[in-house]
Amino acid sequence: MNKSRSTSRRQFLGTSSLAALGSVNLITSSKGASGRGGIILGEGEHQYEILTDWAVLPDKYTYQITHNVAVDSESRLYVIHEGDHAQQDHPSIFVFDEKGTFIKAFGSQFQGGGHGLEVRKEADGEFLYVTAYQMLKTFAKLTLDGEVVWQKFAPMESEIYAEGEDTNPEKVWGRDRFMPTNFAFLDDGGYLLSDGYGGHVVHHYNAAGEWQKMIGEPGKGDGQFNTPHGLWIDDRKAEDKMVVVADRGNKRLQWFDLDGKHRRTMDGFILPANLDRYEDLLLVPDLGARVTLLDGENNPVHLGEDPEWRKAVTADKNAMRRNPDAWVDGKFIHPHDACFGANGDIFVAEWVATGRISKLRKL
Repeated sequence: MNKSRSTSRRQFLGTSSLAALGSVNLITSSKGASGRGGIILGEGEHQYEILTDWAVLPDKYTYQITHNVAVDSESRLYVIHEGDHAQQDHPSIFVFDEKGTFIKAFGSQFQGGGHGLEVRKEADGEFLYVTAYQMLKTFAKLTLDGEVVWQKFAPMESEIYAEGEDTNPEKVWGRDRFMPTNFAFLDDGGYLLSDGYGGHVVHHYNAAGEWQKMIGEPGKGDGQFNTPHGLWIDDRKAEDKMVVVADRGNKRLQWFDLDGKHRRTMDGFILPANLDRYEDLLLVPDLGARVTLLDGENNPVHLGEDPEWRKAVTADKNAMRRNPDAWVDGKFIHPHDACFGANGDIFVAEWVATGRISKLRKL
């Protein structure tokens, strides 16, 4: 199922911070609070039983830095990991059923750069949209079985990339490189593509897959980006839909109208990585060891907020991400992506060396 699942909307205008909105810190956790022996994050209407390491691979495969997750209309979970470019016979995309049982794997062509992953429902079925960075520097549309519909490289029409990015991208490095990270989808069949690690802009493509324009530019001011890592369409107010961008390096979210005009900035995040929506909630996985929900009035509720734990996670240049023995059930390391299931459950992929997929079951 694609990420938009409700017709309820809210309007976002102006500029504000999380502190000004009165952050609700949902760090309360207890064992067995649900009567099912799990660890519970949150309180009130925002309670989740966290099932750590929920999607387990068969022995013949390994996670190699899990990056993104997406759910289709049959509640199957798709997971992409970065992988190892030298292991071309190893898949980069794994599929699980609603119970977390492994179904299939494919996408070995994205080994060494697998990054963004979304499911989009279209007139002729559902499709996967994939981004790959590092040496690969590409984005593609696949069937749910992994067959390639199309594959593209840097939009040279934008005139911001070095020669060769669209024909031999593995050979092009430096500040003019193309490093796509994630997608958002428009009602007219077009889509938006964030170049989070390269050009630090968002590209707009029409329904025919033709490049149209750029949104934003590198920088720290409103309307500028430092690693626009993730994005989504905030359609909680039907008559005022906007694009919301996780401006990770600037530690904030930014909203733009569909013409690319800056509308709002929200500060107070740590390293926001991506976005999703369910009813009146926006979901923001944050590499700073927490997951944030923004309610219909943009009041933040933090799941897993623990400053002392964050210090341990980030010590010695994030050494914990390479040390699974130090991980704790119910504690996040580096949430890199998260998505909602059809019933409000949350799936979290973490940027850790051996991979980690958790399910937050809505109570």
